[in-house]
Amino acid sequence: MEQRTGVTIEAIDLAAWAPAVLEVQAVAFGLGPQEVAVRLPIVGRHALQPGVIALGAMAEGRLVGFGYGMPNQRTHWWSTVIEPYLAARGHADWLDGVFAVTELHVLPEFQGLGVGTRLIRALCERSGLDRSILSAIDAETPARRLYRALGYRDLAPAVRFPNTVRPYAVMGAHLPLRDPSSR
Repeated sequence: MEQRTGVTIEAIDLAAWAPAVLEVQAVAFGLGPQEVAVRLPIVGRHALQPGVIALGAMAEGRLVGFGYGMPNQRTHWWSTVIEPYLAARGHADWLDGVFAVTELHVLPEFQGLGVGTRLIRALCERSGLDRSILSAIDAETPARRLYRALGYRDLAPAVRFPNTVRPYAVMGAHLPLRDPSSR
């Protein structure tokens, strides 16, 4: 895929790259070793889901960012948690026929260079679906600003996932995503 700032976006085998993607997530999201250990089998299960798409951002052979997602299923754990929040806001239909961006992380030194934008746009484009859904920390963060610039809107705020301290917002967008550089 197109190269900018020395970073290329390419398909990766999520199962094979699981340890590396979790290293990136640990740095980008501030995860400790115990959280990484808990997430490793989860990423392994996600790698086996039908329709999973995983992309890596590579700089000189090093993984500097990644994203993956899959067609959403109401039976997925994540969907069962967010469904009541979406239903309360009249958005339960956003669980069907949508591409769920499961994880998207970029190392801090590569943030602000368009790497995350390229990853999420490529994921959604490859999904072949008409809508995308994701969850992000419910605060004004660079990630939330990026998602809004791409066309995502809040569907449900203050979503509480088990064993998390911070609330999340569920966001959805019609595809294709907007190109924030053309604004």
